[in-house]
Amino acid sequence: MSDLMANKPLLDTLFQAHGSPLNIHYLPAMDENIHTFRKVFEKHGLPHQLYYARKANKTQSVVERAAQNGIGVDTASYRELKQALEAGVSPELLVVTAAIKTAQLLELAVEHNVLVIIDNPDECELLNSIAKKHKKHIRIGFRVSGFYAEDKKLYSRFGFDINAVAPFITTGCFPDGGESHLVYKGLHFHLDGYSTTERGAALTQCIVLAKRLETQGLKTEFIDIGGGVLVNYLQHKDEWNNFQQELKKAVQGKCDEITFNNDGLGFQLIDGNLHGTLDAYPYYNEENGATFLENILNYRYKNYPSVSELLQGKDIELRMEPGRSLLNQVGMTLARVVFRKKDARGRWLVGLEMNMSQLKSSSADFLLDPLTALEPAEAAPTEVYFTGAYCLEQDILLKRKIALPHLPQVADVIGFVNTAGYLMHFYETQAHLFELSTNLSLKSAKEQYVFEDFKEECSEFDIRLPDLRRMTNS
Repeated sequence: MSDLMANKPLLDTLFQAHGSPLNIHYLPAMDENIHTFRKVFEKHGLPHQLYYARKANKTQSVVERAAQNGIGVDTASYRELKQALEAGVSPELLVVTAAIKTAQLLELAVEHNVLVIIDNPDECELLNSIAKKHKKHIRIGFRVSGFYAEDKKLYSRFGFDINAVAPFITTGCFPDGGESHLVYKGLHFHLDGYSTTERGAALTQCIVLAKRLETQGLKTEFIDIGGGVLVNYLQHKDEWNNFQQELKKAVQGKCDEITFNNDGLGFQLIDGNLHGTLDAYPYYNEENGATFLENILNYRYKNYPSVSELLQGKDIELRMEPGRSLLNQVGMTLARVVFRKKDARGRWLVGLEMNMSQLKSSSADFLLDPLTALEPAEAAPTEVYFTGAYCLEQDILLKRKIALPHLPQVADVIGFVNTAGYLMHFYETQAHLFELSTNLSLKSAKEQYVFEDFKEECSEFDIRLPDLRRMTNS
């Protein structure tokens, strides 16, 4: 990322060819992330498989890289499944986990014998009817929720409650007592938040459930623990802690604002008292990646042995569906400076040729300092806010005030780092009929890059658009 930002002539060529913003994907980093997780499973001697959670990034080259590495792909829509099949991912290494499973999606899954994770009875009935129509038997797993962790029942709107799922697996998926075309293969869960304790407890309870199902003649071939593996974005713990302390002080009026309009990012001053918590991803954390997985496998729920010990000799494949953590260090988002101006409060606003939906996740803000490719200047260091192209007061790309070496010039480049996981695409929209951001990929590691090294992604929508226009004109 730093090397690319230092190559201003190359950046200018890329922007001239592809516009702003640009999403750059460095695929060798994904290989390293896959290897890191595999080493943990191998250390514990556990059968395992990784599935890349496609929803984290819509770039097709990442799916192709997953296939090249021999891992699966977790798909959450018809187009995600269709594109994964077109990318050459084996149907045996695909899974459908979509929150809403349309008949079109399930038809495609049945056609290619793709594993489907069942979330509710209506899905079960629909899939069975489609499989029956095609005279096929389809592999299924069941999404489970309602686990107990530290004597607290975990709520989720997804899946079957752990206390009620067993009878449904054994009897409830046979419509009207008729023939079932669904073949039970395993269990699946995906927990909100980032607790390894909760995941360890949930996995233990799934292992116990699998043992119970086995007494009724149902072999559990896999347990899938979903994703939510933490990524550590920051180098220094002190910076992370200091930021939060300064944010609290600013909200309390004890210092100047450090966020746009003194946004508390979850903190509020009510009747003179500070309330709330930071509503942001834990950008600095020490339990991430391989350590995160290791802590799940070593977890002991109540009086049970560790998760790893419980799985030994069970012939159950442990699966996981990382998105963000497989994309750690894989991507960055680049945008050009369009204008600079001071607002009525004397703050510098720097307008970038992008919008807030192209750097957005569920976090209240993206708490990483950007890299800059600025033309040399003798001006003094300047604090700025980056604003976007939507006609909304709220289109502030980073709510934090950013200190730069000097005020950027028009056409300078700002680089937002490590954005491939959920930040580039998950909330991206086309309001004002703006084009979606261009996605470029680098396939191999090199000391120096030239324009031809950047492969452009082309979406299905882009391909069909000219035909749509011809139909409209006719």
